Amino acid sequence: MTRPDNHVIVLFGATGDLAKRKLLPGLFHLARAGLLPDGYRIVGSSTARSALSDDAFRKHAHDAVATFGRSQPSGPEWESFEESLSFGAAQPEDPGPLLAAVRSAEDSLGGQARRLFHLAVPPSAFGSMIGMLGDTDLAENAKVIVEKPFGTDLASARALNKTIHAVFDESRVFRIDHFLGKESVDNILALRFANGLFEPIWNRDHISHVQIDVPETLGLEGRAGFYERTGAFRDMIVTHLIQVLGIVAMEPPVSLGAQALRDEKAKVFEALRPIEPAHVVRGQYEGYRDEPGVTPDSQTETFAALRLEVDNWRWAGVPFHLRSGKNLAQHREVITLGLREPPLRMFRTDLPHHEKNTGNKIVIDFGDPGWIAACFLAKEPGPTMRLAPATMTFRYADSFCQKHELEGYERLLLDAMLGDQSLFTRSDEIEHIWAASTPLLENPPPPQPYAAGSWGPDPAVSDLIAPHQWHLPDAGAHA
Repeated sequence: MTRPDNHVIVLFGATGDLAKRKLLPGLFHLARAGLLPDGYRIVGSSTARSALSDDAFRKHAHDAVATFGRSQPSGPEWESFEESLSFGAAQPEDPGPLLAAVRSAEDSLGGQARRLFHLAVPPSAFGSMIGMLGDTDLAENAKVIVEKPFGTDLASARALNKTIHAVFDESRVFRIDHFLGKESVDNILALRFANGLFEPIWNRDHISHVQIDVPETLGLEGRAGFYERTGAFRDMIVTHLIQVLGIVAMEPPVSLGAQALRDEKAKVFEALRPIEPAHVVRGQYEGYRDEPGVTPDSQTETFAALRLEVDNWRWAGVPFHLRSGKNLAQHREVITLGLREPPLRMFRTDLPHHEKNTGNKIVIDFGDPGWIAACFLAKEPGPTMRLAPATMTFRYADSFCQKHELEGYERLLLDAMLGDQSLFTRSDEIEHIWAASTPLLENPPPPQPYAAGSWGPDPAVSDLIAPHQWHLPDAGAHA
């Protein structure tokens, strides 16, 4: 594949959790794989209050890669990567240290490098950071990666887009969602459009309902300040699950180019019916209000389940059920497409209710490395025509060498350097999603309590999806 041009990569928030867990380990993995440019420099940045020396930043990166990376920071590859690191503090009123660090990095590459800025900072800081880049010459010949959540409602998303577009045109803006960088999510495109087995049935005539289910076992993990302002709907549903819905529901693009792919996703989001509060269950796990940093009367939801509808010819009348939350029974990332039953039943239907719900489904597990299963009913051996559930499963780990697999952030960082926006969210996409969310945001139902380690507030969450059931197949059976 084509390698990116020479780059200076600037990580705002370089001492934060995202950089420590994902960005620095991911960049080192790209370097070891030979996927970074021939010439690159990585400049860390943060507020002056937490400024580091170059040596201190290199030590910070070493510890991050040692703790969270897939390869140990040692040998010639680490020495070369470590030499690329420097640090330049920046505040909107004093960008001098960052300017000096970027210019020094560019000089070491011969002055012809492109610039990539990654805003791994709270959304409240996006505006000032973008303004600083525009007020200096740093925005020239540059691209910018913006983290989620992108706004908190339609008005704030539009305002943020306006702020960004005052400095960067849309072709240089990369709104990142690491779910879209997952191999198993990208493979939905191949599953649908490369196989005559699936595309003919991928519509309302054959699919009765769709589930996108991402429960989490983790709690707040010390992020109460962020979570109190955000909640499960903004943190997961808007930014991750609806993006996956766009991949599942999109029409065939005319090509795999960025514009064609994003045009089709945007059409899905434009066709979203406004989310009715009556079709939403909000929950809050018991004990959440006792967490440090959480207000005693908090109405923030730690769980959200909802019904979405896409008003177009392919999906009219098909409910899309989305669910995610904290402190739930399992961590899973699963898409389930329920297939309609045949018009006539000629077989016995005395299967137990839970077994009936295991048949006639396509299940996509998009947790790395992931698997795809077709669930159906087959005849049991014996003298009578008795049905039993059966499954055919494709497992990534069994079928492909994973040596060259890239994690979501790694893939997306590489794409941003290459200028490929295919897997990044466009401004009109996010505005369509917030527009559909407006009725819910203006009139949210009160959060219902649920026990930690459960599946959320019951019976409300079961009633939401009736007459269907939430389908989470046994992960161990497909491992």
